[in-house]
Amino acid sequence: MKIMTAILSAISLTLLTTSVSLAQEWEVPRTANGNPDLQGIWTNATQTPLQRPREFGEKGFLTLDEAVAQQEQWKNNIARGAADSDPDRAPPTDGDTDLGYNGFWIDRGTNVVEINGEYRTSIVVDPPNGRIPMLEGFSSNAMISKLRGMPGVEPYDGHELRPLGERCLLSFGSSSGPPMLPVMYNNNYQIVQTEDHVMIMVEMVHDARIIPLNKTHFDSDLEKWMGDSVGYWDGDALIVETRNFHPFQSYRGSSEDLIVSERFELISEDKIKYSFTMDDPQSYQANWTGEIAMNRRPEGDRMYEYACHEGNYAFPGILGGARRLEAEQASR
Repeated sequence: MKIMTAILSAISLTLLTTSVSLAQEWEVPRTANGNPDLQGIWTNATQTPLQRPREFGEKGFLTLDEAVAQQEQWKNNIARGAADSDPDRAPPTDGDTDLGYNGFWIDRGTNVVEINGEYRTSIVVDPPNGRIPMLEGFSSNAMISKLRGMPGVEPYDGHELRPLGERCLLSFGSSSGPPMLPVMYNNNYQIVQTEDHVMIMVEMVHDARIIPLNKTHFDSDLEKWMGDSVGYWDGDALIVETRNFHPFQSYRGSSEDLIVSERFELISEDKIKYSFTMDDPQSYQANWTGEIAMNRRPEGDRMYEYACHEGNYAFPGILGGARRLEAEQASR
C-alpha cells in the first residue's frame, strides 16, 4: 500500500510540474481570421472550493507539496466513498431513505486549481480573503426567494416555485452560468467559434450560450435565461459581458441588476484561464472576482446529450404529494 501511495504521489508531482514547463514552449493557435482558437471540449472539474476555507485566511496558494498532498487526500476520500456496500447490511429505517446519489454518480475531479504554476486555495481571488463580500443583513434578491417569502406561499404550491434545475430549465448550481462553475458532475463544455459568434455548449442540462461578438446589448426589458451576453477580443483574450438576466435566475442571491464580466484566455495548449467578476450592488458590498482553469478533454472525448427529464415526469407526483399532505392536515 505504501509503495502504491508513493507511486501515485510521484505521478501527481510529475503531472503538476509538466504542465508548467510545456507552457513555456508553446504558441497560441489561431482560427482562419486570426483570433485565438478556443475550440474543443473542456472541463472545469475541481475539488478546489469557490470560497476559501477560513483557516487559510489570506493564503491564496498552496505549495507544490501541499497541492500533491491535498489531491491524494481527495483521491482517498473518493475511493472510500466508492467502496462496495455490505450486502448483509440492515435495510434503512423509516425516514432514513433520502440518500441521494452515491459516489458512482459524482465526478468533481481530484485536482487543485492550477494556473501558471500557482495552486489555488479557492476559486475566489478577490477580495484577498477569498470570500464573497455579501451585504450585511443580506436576504436573497432572487425572484423565487421573494415569491416564497410572500405570506401564505409554500414551496410546493406550484412548479414556478421549484428550483430551475429541478424543472430542467437550467443547470444545477451555476454550471451554465455565467459565471460557469463546477458542480458535482457533468462539468464539460464545448466551444465553437465563427468570425462573429462564440457558442459554448454546456453539458449540464444541455444549455447553449450563443455569444455575438462586437454587438450591443438588447434593451433592458428583454431578460433572458443565462442573460444577454456580448463578447469582443481584447488582444488574445475573449471578454464577455452579460446583463439582463431572467428574474428567476440568480447566483448566490444576485439581483436582476447583476453584471458578469468573463475573460477566456488560452494560456497553454490544454488550458484556458477563465476569470469572472460579479458586479451587483444590491447583493454584494463590492465587486468580487474568481478564476478557474478549464482543462482540455483528451482527444476523442465526446459530449453526449444531457436528457434532463426528472422534473418533467415527476412534477405531477411532487405537487400531487403536496396536495395530499394538505388534504390530510385539513381533515385532522
